[in-house]
Amino acid sequence: MGYYAGIDCGTQGTKVIIIEPETSTIFGTGSAPHPLIAGSNGRREQNVNWWTDALCLAFKQAVAVAGISPKLIKTISVSAQQHGFIPLDKNGIALYPAKLWCDTETYIENTQFMNQLGGNKGALKSLGLTVATGYTASKIIWFKKHYPELWARMYHVLLPHEYINFWLTGEFASEYGDASGSGLFDIRSRTWSTHAISLIDDSGKLTEALPPLVSPGCIIGKVNKKAKEILGVSPDTTVACGSGDNMMGAIGTGNINTGIVTMGLGTSGTLYSNIPNLPEIDSTMIANFCSATNGWLPLICTMNATSATTNIQNMLGIHIQKFEQLLRESEIGAGGVRMLPFFNGERVPPLPLARGGIFNLDSNNCTSNNICRAVVEGATFGLRYGLDLFRNLGVIPEQIRLTGGGAKSKIWRQIVSDIMGCSVAGLCNNENTALGAAIHAAWCNSVDTLNELCDKFIKIEHSTICEPVNHSLYSEIYESYLNVLNREYPGFSKE
Repeated sequence: MGYYAGIDCGTQGTKVIIIEPETSTIFGTGSAPHPLIAGSNGRREQNVNWWTDALCLAFKQAVAVAGISPKLIKTISVSAQQHGFIPLDKNGIALYPAKLWCDTETYIENTQFMNQLGGNKGALKSLGLTVATGYTASKIIWFKKHYPELWARMYHVLLPHEYINFWLTGEFASEYGDASGSGLFDIRSRTWSTHAISLIDDSGKLTEALPPLVSPGCIIGKVNKKAKEILGVSPDTTVACGSGDNMMGAIGTGNINTGIVTMGLGTSGTLYSNIPNLPEIDSTMIANFCSATNGWLPLICTMNATSATTNIQNMLGIHIQKFEQLLRESEIGAGGVRMLPFFNGERVPPLPLARGGIFNLDSNNCTSNNICRAVVEGATFGLRYGLDLFRNLGVIPEQIRLTGGGAKSKIWRQIVSDIMGCSVAGLCNNENTALGAAIHAAWCNSVDTLNELCDKFIKIEHSTICEPVNHSLYSEIYESYLNVLNREYPGFSKE
């Protein structure tokens, strides 16, 4: 018997899952929360020790639930939130809190960088994708500009999952999937882009600070002495290369073949599909990422999903159960109320400086249940906007597999099915990204093929399956949403 651990370091917390492939069993799970540093200027940061402290708590909890010795764990694989930026000094100490994927403080720097690349066409030519505010590149520019004394001390630049790998092993490594979201990586050649890097720093310092690239499915090293002592694992426990959370979420939802689309209803909204060949992207809003399985993972990301519903809960002073009740009592279309839930700016459509707004309120429809329905519909319309871009690309979903906190809501699942016009299903395991990381750990050990491992661990929860029943009506409501969007942001680009 061999045990494998998957770690998922997300925005809100770290989760750990332990699996055993021979018996197709999930043996233990654990979790621990993270604080967040936030500012009205778009700042979103976390201290890296919050991640490692949470990892230790969640790992020990998962081992205790599993009822095994941690020394039996053969391999660990790490997933983490994409696009972060962690500068380290020569001793491997973080010089500044990690700036996160949802940080929009670097909007000016990203605009500058995109102009240097030659706009959308130049970015597509250099990198194979365009660079959004929130990607790592603009964070590096911001750091260099605002903290030159810390820049001078910087020896290493890591993404979140790479930092956790470094904490576990002492090794520096980057793999293609997570590197795709840095803005420094050419997704076609699967190499660091010397052109993009030189625009930020032509001294060679940044080039030397980036970790070497490794291919998916490899082991980067064994746990180091410090991690071994804290976690209690064997000195022979290995650490796989891991990847970003979207890449591991694809594995953890069985999205490794064509026809499946994963939709994440977490803090952000995500939409992605695994395809074997490099897609010809005709929209700058599709992130043309590499997958963690040697394929491609075109992805749409919206900045506001459960973060938007949580804001409305807080505004109304209600808990999640009351929110669900009000949602059930509401009618399709929220009585004409429309919401642009851009509380954290927005990436798709590209409106990083946008703010949330509620529209069409009158004395009859200004009710709590309509507000709750409007925020859920608005967040889902944002993802419908993305799915339409996918369909233009030729990605036709046979089934949408839902993940994240919003997927637990029966009525939200039906709303997704109705708006998307597609079959929707939830999965038996809620922690799909951590599960994907655990499956990845077993795959890196050649335990089974990836398809075999996914068949063992990923099961549809049949009670969650929804089929569209109000798609025509929602198509009309979606058009009214687009009318509001175009009225409020007439200059936004659709390409």
